Order: sequence, then C-alpha cells, then structure tokens
Amino acid sequence: MAMIPKSVKLKNNKLPDKPGVYLMKDAAGEILYIGKATSLKHRVESYFTRPRDNRIQEMVSKISSIDYLEQPTAIEALFLEASLIKRHQPYYNVLEKDDKSFSYLVITKEQYPRPFVLRATDFNDSSAAAYKAVYGPFKSARAVRASLDIIRKAIPWSTCVPGQQRHCFYASLKQCPGVCVGDISPRDYAKVIRDLMAFFDGKRKDIIRRYRKEMQAASKAQKYELAGDIRNRLHALEHVQDVSMLSKDDPPSPQKGDSSPEIQDSGMFGRIEGYDVSNISGTSATGSMVVFKHGAPVKGLYRKFKIRTVFGPDDYASLREVLRRRFRHSEHGWEWPDLILIDGGAGQVNTALEVIASLEAARMIPVMGLAKGPNRDKDELVIPPAFVALKDSLEKHKDILVHVRDESHRFAIAYHRKLRSQPLKSPKAKL
Repeated sequence: MAMIPKSVKLKNNKLPDKPGVYLMKDAAGEILYIGKATSLKHRVESYFTRPRDNRIQEMVSKISSIDYLEQPTAIEALFLEASLIKRHQPYYNVLEKDDKSFSYLVITKEQYPRPFVLRATDFNDSSAAAYKAVYGPFKSARAVRASLDIIRKAIPWSTCVPGQQRHCFYASLKQCPGVCVGDISPRDYAKVIRDLMAFFDGKRKDIIRRYRKEMQAASKAQKYELAGDIRNRLHALEHVQDVSMLSKDDPPSPQKGDSSPEIQDSGMFGRIEGYDVSNISGTSATGSMVVFKHGAPVKGLYRKFKIRTVFGPDDYASLREVLRRRFRHSEHGWEWPDLILIDGGAGQVNTALEVIASLEAARMIPVMGLAKGPNRDKDELVIPPAFVALKDSLEKHKDILVHVRDESHRFAIAYHRKLRSQPLKSPKAKL
C-alpha cells in the first residue's frame, strides 16, 4: 500500500484484487466519487500513480478515506456502481454525467417487456416514467450490451415482437423463450423479466436458490427436459463469465472510423469458436481453436492442440480428438461457445455434431462449416438442418465467419510448421 498515502484510510487496511465498487470520501465523510473495477486494488492504486487531468488531481487531493464493496463479477459491479451513483449523486460523478456519451438500460412497459440501451441524448428524467425500469447512467454502452448477452444464457429475455412465422436466432439457442412465435404467455414471460431485474438489482443469489428449488421440483415430477433446461440456466448463472470489454474500467469512446457498429451488430453471435486441423503428409498433425467475441478476435483465448491419438492423415478423427479435449476443459472454467465454426464441409460438420451430441449440456450449440466452393472461388456455408433457421443471420455476417475460418486455418498451419521444423528426438540409450 506504499502507493497510497498513509493519510488515506482504507477499509480493512487493504484493497482486494477482486471486482467491486469503490467509494472515495473527503474528511467530512462525504462521497466524492464512486467507480467500479475488475480489480479494486489495481484500479484504486492507479489514481495515485498515473498522471491525471486537473479535475481528477483535484479530487484525489481531497480523498481522506476509501470504502469498497466486493462483487462476484464485473457485471454486478457495473450495475451496483450505477445504482450507487444514482442514489448518492457524488459531486465528481455528476460532473462526469454531463458527457452525452453516457447510456441507460431501460425495460419497456409492454405485454412482453424488452430491454434496450439508450443514449443519454435519447433519455431524460421526465421520460423515466415511460419505462418499467431504468438503470444507469453507464459510461460504456458496449459493456451493458455485453452484460445482456452474457446474462441471456441464464435468463432468456427477448426483444422479439410476437406474431412472427418462425423462431428467432436466439430461440434456437434457448436464449429466447419464444416470444416471437407465442411459445410463452405474457404471465410466464413477466417472471423472466422479474428475474432479469432481480439480477440487475444484485439479487443473483436469490435467483440461484429459486432455480435450484425449481430444478428439484421438476426432477421429482419426472419433467426431465424442464429440469435439464433449468440446470443449464443455473450453471450459466453460477458461472457468469466477464468478457474483455468489461475488464476495462474506462472504455474509450468510439472514434471516427471505429468499426463498433458492425461489432455490436454481430454481438448476436457472442463467442464464436473456429476449428481447423492440419496434417500435411500425414505427419505432425495439429488442431487449432480460435475465439471471436462480438465479432472481434480474442487472441489470448486461442488454443493449439498436438494430435495424440491419430496416426496418418485422418482429418475427421483429428477433429474429433480436438473437440473432445476442448470440451473437457469446460469443466475447468472454459466458457461455452455460442457458435462453432469448422473449416470444412459436410463431413467435418457431421463429425463435430457427433461429438457435440455426446455432450448433454452442449447439444444446442449451433455447429456450422465454411468450405471453399467447387472452383475454390466462393465460400459456402454448411448449415445442418437443425440450424437452418439461422441461415439469414449467418449470411448477413458471413465476412466475420470468413475471418474466423481464415484465422483458425492460419493458426493451425503455423503450429504444424513449427512442429515439423523441430528435429526428431532420438531415444536415449538405456545404460
């Protein structure tokens, strides 16, 4: 704590390296500023070590004590920060609020309420009564949208308008309860929205307890499919994964020429995993996994696999090994994908489907292929019948899928060449 002056009193005389919200106070105990952090320790210390503008320097000079509230995830810290700022209206947060780049999350008053992110320019205090609930303001609209995408796996909210002729993209992932085609009544959907609001209000533990009771009751009544659905939602709620855009305490505002509109629009895919195998000449076979989130590559999550159980040029067997090894890691914290893209045609896609079908919790993950056409001058999507409803959405963002496929191919080839360039090790003679 040498970075923070001894004159500043810290709660418990320490700062945890965990997500949470910090409250900076003056000598009279008045709150000067409230902020959120993925690491309370690193974030708070940064105020005393990094160069700041005059306004922040002035605030730091007035800090007498620092309080904090730990949170399980950065998402919960994000919403707690907004709630506390609204309640206390700290002086330096109010100054920040004048920035029109801030956003609000609102839930509409409709038969099937919908969550939307609104810019500060489209919202004012007098319009709040028009909504069922209002959260914010938030510094980053991207962080709020990313939070909604993550929560959707546990609490399947919808922005659909009833009366559609077919299920939407999210319904096929079980991330929409079927508002689009009338699969859920307004009364039952109201319960979904109440759960969503409860999560935003910091009541995740209450939701988890209730889901456990509902799962046990469904299982006891031999409603095993319902019990399985609740179990998957419960698992998603207990293992909320913060995405990279939530790890930035001060996200930059979009700049001219920024590709954020495309990335936000492609957020419908959430986490895409791309796979390819390489075994030129049947030696040094390798596999690759690349990860894209909201349309952008996350290279820190790329993984490479040295094929261990396949001898000779067998792409299908190699792909089968890669996927089985990958999903074993889901038991140790690897986040579930929202879409799997295979570099290859129907054979590779069917192989992947076989592996996914053997994994109870992963059966609803869409699997697609992207193959070169007959003349290798056109990329063709290979979409299994079970996911044909996604065709329009996938075609719309085909450029992103091509990027994923090309990355998985590049990554597999690079690792394959590296292994082939290594000299063969001779066995040591026994003495």
